[in-house]
Amino acid sequence: MNFDKKSKIHTLSGFSRGHSIIGKRMSLRQCRRQITAYTKKMETMDSLTIICPNGHLGFAPLKVDSFNIGVEARPDYIAADSGSDDIGPVPLGTDTSASPKSWQRHDLEKMLLAARKNKVPMIIGSAGDTGTNSRVDMFVEMIKDIAKEHNLPEFKLGYFYSEVDKEHVRAKITSGDAITGLDGRDSLTIEQLDATANIVAMAGVHPFRKLLEDGADVIIGGRSSDSAIFASAAMHHGFPENQAYYLGKVLECASFCAEPYGGKETVLGTITQDSVSVTAMNPDQQCTVASVAGHAMYERSNPFHEFVAGGLLDMTHCNYTQVSEKTTTVTGAKFIPSDGIRVKLEGSGVVGYRYVGIAGIRDPQTIARVDQVMEWAKAQVRERFGEDGYELYYNVYGRDGIMGAMEPNRDNPAHELCLVVQGVAPTREMAEELTLTATRQLFYARLTDVKGTAGGVSFPFDEVLEASPACTWTLNHTMSVEDGLELFPTTIITAGV
Repeated sequence: MNFDKKSKIHTLSGFSRGHSIIGKRMSLRQCRRQITAYTKKMETMDSLTIICPNGHLGFAPLKVDSFNIGVEARPDYIAADSGSDDIGPVPLGTDTSASPKSWQRHDLEKMLLAARKNKVPMIIGSAGDTGTNSRVDMFVEMIKDIAKEHNLPEFKLGYFYSEVDKEHVRAKITSGDAITGLDGRDSLTIEQLDATANIVAMAGVHPFRKLLEDGADVIIGGRSSDSAIFASAAMHHGFPENQAYYLGKVLECASFCAEPYGGKETVLGTITQDSVSVTAMNPDQQCTVASVAGHAMYERSNPFHEFVAGGLLDMTHCNYTQVSEKTTTVTGAKFIPSDGIRVKLEGSGVVGYRYVGIAGIRDPQTIARVDQVMEWAKAQVRERFGEDGYELYYNVYGRDGIMGAMEPNRDNPAHELCLVVQGVAPTREMAEELTLTATRQLFYARLTDVKGTAGGVSFPFDEVLEASPACTWTLNHTMSVEDGLELFPTTIITAGV
């Protein structure tokens, strides 16, 4: 067992079948006694601390200075989420990452070196932005390479997969076990399933806890519930579900729960049997009642509810107390177990190839009739390609490029506009020609009462640019499972030298 200066238990390493942690051979009964003794001692912990250095590992590099301050606080765990569906359906649909590999490696290296130096577990969820099997494998290989490069002593590296085979989902549908839609979606159909390229299930605490129980020192998880990454560590040490899930909720986005705003700064969470506290590590940030409560309500249709595999975290009656300049303590969270377990599924399918064109408008006459200009260009596209078999989009930045028809000031456009044109088609060649037509014809638009042949549109470059394939979300549903490990196979290997 590994202890810190406060004699807190960090890991249970080496309890593989028939072996002790100090290398002596022991019977299975002796091993079980050791585990029972460890568990009882583990349950007496007064508090446990976790630092989170990045709310989306790799999306932008973690800030080293506040991370080092967090490491110096000797936390019991170092953990971070590495995924999101905020990045849109393309990474999942194409099984790629939205984050540069060098940034992902940067964060993994900082975290791994600190975790192994202090002999504390490190946990990563939703590897590589999407948590597909290939992204988990990529992170596992990076951990192994970093360990070898720095000659780290051998440690246990655990990981789990989250991909779900389409045929498994198909069997559920055909058996009458509905794949229930979220956010107003209908139940999943076979047609929607067939249009899907990749599916991931969102893990709860279950595979993380299994790997911790198996003695993993480092865990790389497939697609995961953000809060479960942190809650699993707390629950592994006997802390109650309500506090554990709130700890996960407040830590998941790192310094987004602090003010003034600053991304990728480290925060430290502390859990007791009765409360959760969060402290900003950046010297210029504070975790205030407003910032912590605000983050608890972030990204949800009901600001007080957080659903996970197996239940609901109810934050309706949380109490927030500023206990120091940099720390807020929270009590009153409630966890409500569900009847059975339903796991969220995310799926994405490829629509076609995509090209992008850009045009600028400064002429006030053209700005005043920009809708006519776009309709002219669309008419030329229809003349060339027909009415269907492709997709065409215009975003008008400077008028309503962000909010579209919901923009309250769309009748008062800026003095210059930027038009972003997106053309999607089944082939690269068609997508390129489609987008060229839709972009260049803006220049040739004929407007009534406007004299001259120069045109009212400019181009930063003549060509259109190939972009990522166009994808669409096909699954935002839940599926019933027998237990929380059903879709998440776990593996433990060794890394280091």
